[in-house]
Amino acid sequence: MTARTVLVTGGTGGIGTAICKRLADAGHRVATNYRNEAKALAWQSAMKAQGYDFTIAKGDVTSPEEAADMVRQIEQALGPVDILVNNAGITRDGTFHRMSADQWNDVINTNLNSCFNVTRPVIEGMRERKWGRIIQISSINGLKGQYGQANYAAAKAGMHGFTISLARENARLGVTVNTVSPGYVATDMVMAVPEEVRAKIVADIPTGRLGKPEEIAYAVAFLASEEAAWITGSNLDINGGHHMGW
Repeated sequence: MTARTVLVTGGTGGIGTAICKRLADAGHRVATNYRNEAKALAWQSAMKAQGYDFTIAKGDVTSPEEAADMVRQIEQALGPVDILVNNAGITRDGTFHRMSADQWNDVINTNLNSCFNVTRPVIEGMRERKWGRIIQISSINGLKGQYGQANYAAAKAGMHGFTISLARENARLGVTVNTVSPGYVATDMVMAVPEEVRAKIVADIPTGRLGKPEEIAYAVAFLASEEAAWITGSNLDINGGHHMGW
């Protein structure tokens, strides 16, 4: 296996942390971004205590300028980014007839526009080197919709539209682009939901449980591997059978 430089946006969250660990376990050099320095340094210290030496770089993915500067910092420290995981995301829930423009724009900027902002500074290098892996972390709700999440569902669905177009443009240059769409995963955010609400969610999942962040990370590592070179423009649903399609 060739050790490569990896950038995982939003890597300090539950799923993001699991992805960072899995790709580091595969032998890669892993970096992530932050906006809150104190929180990021605490996370980095906790990871070091577990044996992981992750690079962190300041960068707001909603800003094209900050995203480009973040990529420059990471590439100066670790080398050219060959694997990009667009994982950063937020929710600002509310029924659409009461949704503010700020709720809409915050989610679109963080979840969807960030894909442009972070991918644009790395794509030309991948094309020149004729190797790259770009993976979007979308959501089950981008596929089936969700009450109170018109903004989130629109952004997450848009991420796969971005995937399939970018995959077509770069397939002949050794750059694959894919999407992973998790269902409900036992992250801190989901576990903070009232227990009775979580019970209703789990009751609708055929496997009878929430997903684990490590299960999402496994899929990302698979798509980032050398052996996945013939998989591009695909979406991998990981939701315990909660939403099925073909």
